Amino acid sequence: MAKCLISSLLAASALVLSACNASKPVENDISALHAASSELRRPTPTNDPREPKLTSQAPIGELETVATFDGAMPTGVAVSHAGRIFLNFPRWGDDVEFTVAELKNGKTTPYPNAELNRIPPPGHLETGLISVQSVVIDALDRLWLLDTGSIKMQHTELGGPKLVGVDLGSNQVFTTIVFPRSSALATSYLNDVRFDLTRGKAGFAFITDSSSEGPNGIVIADLQSGKSWRKLNDHPSTKPDRSMLPIVEGQVLMEREAGKPAKPFATGSDGIAISNDGKTLYYCPLTSRHLYSVPTDALLNEAMPDSAVGRLVKDLGEKGASDGLESDAQGRIYATNTEQNAILRRNVDGSFETLVSDPRVLWPDTLALATDGHLYFTANQLDRQPRFHEGKDLRQKPYVLFRIKTDGQPVLLKK
Repeated sequence: MAKCLISSLLAASALVLSACNASKPVENDISALHAASSELRRPTPTNDPREPKLTSQAPIGELETVATFDGAMPTGVAVSHAGRIFLNFPRWGDDVEFTVAELKNGKTTPYPNAELNRIPPPGHLETGLISVQSVVIDALDRLWLLDTGSIKMQHTELGGPKLVGVDLGSNQVFTTIVFPRSSALATSYLNDVRFDLTRGKAGFAFITDSSSEGPNGIVIADLQSGKSWRKLNDHPSTKPDRSMLPIVEGQVLMEREAGKPAKPFATGSDGIAISNDGKTLYYCPLTSRHLYSVPTDALLNEAMPDSAVGRLVKDLGEKGASDGLESDAQGRIYATNTEQNAILRRNVDGSFETLVSDPRVLWPDTLALATDGHLYFTANQLDRQPRFHEGKDLRQKPYVLFRIKTDGQPVLLKK
């Protein structure tokens, strides 16, 4: 039986390599990879009638492949009210031609133009996009680009971290909010953003700082004045859970640089969502299985001490290890589950249901709920990057943009 198992595994591995190397259309490559994956999970046949027939986990949810990517890995996705799809490709080490793109007929083109996607020169970092981590559509159907200002996770310089608003009618930038050092620290990694346009003159943005080496927190930006400030700075709810042992694809996920001792993977506040009434902000560290909430009134009160804001934070319990969060107008919270290749939904009563569970969903990253009820998300194999495998890149292209139909509607907070 052992020989039979080894033969099966070797055959499946050969099929995977063949699928990766063959010069066939992308769709054929995906089919071959999925077939190989299924073969690896299938019980090994035996001629022994006494051997029980083993079962394997069945997938959940009807996934639709929207697009595949053979170049740089994507993280964020956004879908306009009219159905236009935008993605971003952070400059983490891949050859990134443009850090923001629009998906047209299955192909990516630089957005809003190629010039803005060129790394700006020193001293003029506010004039171009350096490394965009997130793209989000607001209630007025405008696209926002969250630029970390960081290449390869390095420290940032003033002018790099910024929030750029693009009018989808004219495809022109209408505002750029540059974050001062008091909001975006040199160690900051601005990760994801949500909007409430009912507050103030033009609304506010709420942004997670997921830094792996400096303080974590939530950054708030006034979209009218451009003023910004930090809340929950280094609060336990925004920091990584150092006791967590993340297990992805059956392996402990740790930073493993070649020639150096392995160290725990620790990343702070990452996923973010806002309630359908705008009164509550939900967030979670990447290295954590807990979901947290805080009243938005406390975050918007610049004068309120962090100690007072911290006392209003609620630990809503476990939801699994998540990268991206999303919310809907029905009051529910969606969460990726990176350890289980899944997408979960937290109902109003606090119960959870599984919308997606599928071995093809290798590191579900960012969620975007479209106005037609489709939930879009990227699967980018983040855990297979060289930083986790002693310099070896274990990712197998293509990366995938999936979607699944839901009965939800996006949260659109506007006057």
